[in-house]
Amino acid sequence: MWFLAVLLVFIVGAHALARRLAERIKSHPNPYPLDRVSRSLTGHETFVTCKDGTQLWTIAEGQGRIVVFAHGYGISSMEWNIVWESVVATGHRAIAFDLRGHGQSTIGRDGVGAQQMADDYRAVLEHYDVRDGLIVGHSTGGFLTLSFLVTHPTVVKERLRGAVICAGLAGQALKGSPQNTLQIPLIKLGLIQKIMASDTYGWFFGASLCGDVPFPAAIMAFNAVFSAQRHDRLIPVLEFLTQSDYYPRLSEIDLPTIIVCGESDKTTPTWHSKEMGQRIAGARNIWIKGKGHLINWEAPEVIANTIQTF
Repeated sequence: MWFLAVLLVFIVGAHALARRLAERIKSHPNPYPLDRVSRSLTGHETFVTCKDGTQLWTIAEGQGRIVVFAHGYGISSMEWNIVWESVVATGHRAIAFDLRGHGQSTIGRDGVGAQQMADDYRAVLEHYDVRDGLIVGHSTGGFLTLSFLVTHPTVVKERLRGAVICAGLAGQALKGSPQNTLQIPLIKLGLIQKIMASDTYGWFFGASLCGDVPFPAAIMAFNAVFSAQRHDRLIPVLEFLTQSDYYPRLSEIDLPTIIVCGESDKTTPTWHSKEMGQRIAGARNIWIKGKGHLINWEAPEVIANTIQTF
């Protein structure tokens, strides 16, 4: 009995400490307010039909050179809202799409896989007849961008002038990331939604995606979309992120590429961006001190300025 009593005291004490830490995270300053980081993209919405029947939700706004945005795992195109406003305001035509199985996009007959989702990029570029465009991919969207660049060189040459990879990777998602080693199995088991439902422990999940100073509004916006996602349908995505290795093929990419990475990113640690920068001919790295994986909200001005350099 004494052991159970000690264990109970330990659990109660640990939970009290966790609550205090969560309150500390909530008290951090917000560079942007919640209503801004959680708003939907504005523009004309269209569904693009892929060969296997997948319906990709897309949105476009603005005039000028085209910038195509691809988001990360478990969220949707709304993650680009702040960057979107800046890009449109500076004279670009912005296009975004929800990845297969995410947001408002469906999953067709061929299911979810790296090749199918890379093919979706081609469908979007062809639907909008993109010429001399720029593609911007974040996290899993960055992985799929690299996969597309490697597997569709003819389309890339015809339609793109450059790529920006933000907090990206080319596979081996578990290497150097204890966070992924823990969280990916939790997602596969369906436990992450239960954790995120907690007003205490949900904050830790969101904070783990941020840099040195967690961004409360970004955590709330991310958690709301991520917890609503049907992760059971996306397990193949987690598998190809961990099992694939496109690094040996990155030297095949013949496209001006800029790689943006937060120096405190725990989801896609800096080794990914260093490796990409070394293997893609002529690539340039941009490092953001103190920022983490959610650089789309933590440092949107850096991404917007990077787009301007093209």
